[in-house]
Amino acid sequence: MSQIHLDDLTIQGYQPPLNTQFTVFLDNRVGKLLELIEVFNGHALELVALSLADSADHAVVRLVTSYAELAFRLLKRHNTPFSETEVLVVELDSGKTLAGMCRSLLSAELSIHYAYSLTVRPRGLAAIVLHTDDQLLAGEVLRRKAFTLLGENDLGGNASHGTPGPTTN
Repeated sequence: MSQIHLDDLTIQGYQPPLNTQFTVFLDNRVGKLLELIEVFNGHALELVALSLADSADHAVVRLVTSYAELAFRLLKRHNTPFSETEVLVVELDSGKTLAGMCRSLLSAELSIHYAYSLTVRPRGLAAIVLHTDDQLLAGEVLRRKAFTLLGENDLGGNASHGTPGPTTN
């Protein structure tokens, strides 16, 4: 259990920018990943992060796009079974490293369930998709440690290539 209480952190209404991750289960057959990726081709969104876990019978694909609402509609239209999870996207640079991010979350006794890299560099810097046991607390902890959290409007073609959008409500 974390020593930091969420109520204390969100007293001013802070909500980190959360992104929608889609988790798709595919039959483990040749060409199925390509079929999934082509669902998004030609539409006003970018596939900005992808993770693939493979087993003998199926593959689990986690993905983040630059326009979650459209991605949702496209997956539904193509009868693709999926689930949604909120994830953080954390920007890394020379002063804000992966080790520093892990250290910050450890200090708040937060567990990282999984993490994977973005396939794009929205502002020219590396970024990582992150899922923890408490996304709100993780967002607040990272914000207090001066990490930049990116929202959907900072990803893909939406990116301003400058300062990310506001992270408060």
